[in-house]
Amino acid sequence: VATEARVPFVGAFTGAELLRAPFNRYIFNVRASYFAETDAIVNLIAKLDMKRIAVFYHNDSYGKAGLAGVEKAMAARNMKILTTGTVERNSTDVAAAVKEIAAKDPQAVVMISAYKSCAAFIKEMKKANSNPQFMNVSFVGTKALAAELGDDGRGVAVSQVVPFPWNVGTPVVKDYQKHVAGANATAADYNFGSLEGYIAAKIFVEGLRRAGKEPTRESFVNALESLRDFDVGGFYVTYTPSDHNGSKFVDLTVIGKEGRILR
Repeated sequence: VATEARVPFVGAFTGAELLRAPFNRYIFNVRASYFAETDAIVNLIAKLDMKRIAVFYHNDSYGKAGLAGVEKAMAARNMKILTTGTVERNSTDVAAAVKEIAAKDPQAVVMISAYKSCAAFIKEMKKANSNPQFMNVSFVGTKALAAELGDDGRGVAVSQVVPFPWNVGTPVVKDYQKHVAGANATAADYNFGSLEGYIAAKIFVEGLRRAGKEPTRESFVNALESLRDFDVGGFYVTYTPSDHNGSKFVDLTVIGKEGRILR
């Protein structure tokens, strides 16, 4: 719809390739792709010398994009996926996936799904006496996953596409926390998703500034394409006339004791 109307579409909350390839003049991605996230996850797994890797994924375009990312990252390291399991959208019926994956005794499971289905899968895997390293991509929602898992969350890893929301040493995080406080919220409300939205808004506003006093859709697009290593405050984005994937930033976090999120 946005493409047909030639309306700039900035900062979608997804790393899916369909917004990245083929190139689209009107789409500007802020976050790193699922391919970048799964590559970082597989890279860590490889460094830990884990070779028996399973994938649990949502049976939809989101899950399949993540699966493709894992396949690509593993192929680049001469690795192969041990087995896979799926869950349907809006479902927590993970029995078949648990049966398939637990039977293969993986060392790690890369997960591309929603927080409720991921939590259900992790809990059922542990009940089946299977406790591999569970690795999630950012879309899962780290705080929601931690809350849903409770005591079962300790040690579960999640990749992130924005800086740590509790690290005031990063300038954009300091600004973000100040504005959260101004909205009568507290530290309990800090999260990766809202920080991502805050960063996207700052990039959007910079595009408007550069588009001039009477911005049009086309001048706004041209303005965003002029951003080169634009510093949002310790988070950098670059756009060009042929590449609208602003960031490749990926960090890795883990759920700690009592649901605390740790780097």
